[in-house]
Amino acid sequence: MDVGLKRELEEKVRSGERLSREDGIALYESDDLAWLGGLAHEVRTRKNGDVVHFNVNRHLNMTNVCTASCAYCSFQRKPGEKDAYTMRIEEAVKLAKSMEAENLTELHIVNGLHPNLPWRYYPRSLRELKAALPDVSLKAFTATEIHHFETISGMSASEILDELIDAGLESLTGGGAEIFDWEVRQHIVDHRTHWEDWSRIHRLAHEKGLKTPCTMLYGHIEEPRHRVDHVLRLRELQDETGGFQVFIPLRYQHDFVDMKDGKIRNRLQSRTQMATGAEALKTFAVSRLLFDNVPHVKVFWVMHGVNTAQLALQHGADDMDGSVVEYKITHDADDFGTPNKLTRDDLLDLIRDAGFRPVERNTRYEIIREYDAADPARRESPQPMRV
Repeated sequence: MDVGLKRELEEKVRSGERLSREDGIALYESDDLAWLGGLAHEVRTRKNGDVVHFNVNRHLNMTNVCTASCAYCSFQRKPGEKDAYTMRIEEAVKLAKSMEAENLTELHIVNGLHPNLPWRYYPRSLRELKAALPDVSLKAFTATEIHHFETISGMSASEILDELIDAGLESLTGGGAEIFDWEVRQHIVDHRTHWEDWSRIHRLAHEKGLKTPCTMLYGHIEEPRHRVDHVLRLRELQDETGGFQVFIPLRYQHDFVDMKDGKIRNRLQSRTQMATGAEALKTFAVSRLLFDNVPHVKVFWVMHGVNTAQLALQHGADDMDGSVVEYKITHDADDFGTPNKLTRDDLLDLIRDAGFRPVERNTRYEIIREYDAADPARRESPQPMRV
């Protein structure tokens, strides 16, 4: 990138002028990661200061049985396969109740698109989970699942959301987005929820007062222009509704672990390489710069590795997700040593080690507790990048 364009982009960012599609593509073409990271860090600091948010959550996947066979997914199983499972609601409640001692504040619930489970299974599961854990927020279901519920129930998405909210739903999850551009999407997605329905369902959720996350699955067969298009679609919807709380870039994973039964479900990995750490940091930085109207950018440490997640906090991210535990949708496939679980103390240490001040939040980004930052009097104590 020539000096003149760099200066022009810097002036736009610092004056608060919105970046264009062409600007986003130009940022991806830059090989100056330190410059990109510094610019994104200015924006995250302007929005969130020296804070890194986190929550104490647990993922709950009540079934992995799914009608879809998306090219990137190793989680799904077909009915009758050896390790296909579907929990009875009582099982799901028992598992959730066993987590109570961890002082968690959120259950994150995502499932396969089960062909035979009745619609009533889903609101009933929320009601019983909420009764068992009344102080825990229920973040549940992708827009793809809501679209599936329309099919199996004969109800509209509006009616479905009303019933789920009445049962205890506090937020949708951000999944099902992948990459919206059909040029890519037609090759990676095997369900019928595309941009039109995904945006329709989140728009409805926002109209009903829910705040939701939004995601992007990157690092597979897409190109930077597809990432830019994806973010700009979300930015435009955010202009309309203001309902997105956080944007979450998710790094596509190779899943060799799931080849144990001889079935290669992740059909992309034979012709792709996972995004490098540098590419991940560039994606966070460009996303933060483009997505000017979303307050938070989250790094999901399970899919990036702990060290890259810490670095992402210097490249635009201000949220380090949560404690998670037993994340089944993807697996650590490239030996960067990602644990299955981080405790509250682990997260505090990681955030401080990166030079930031930890703040525990709930699903609605309301502050639960603020913690001390790393001791600035210690010479070896890391500090955030100066802006």
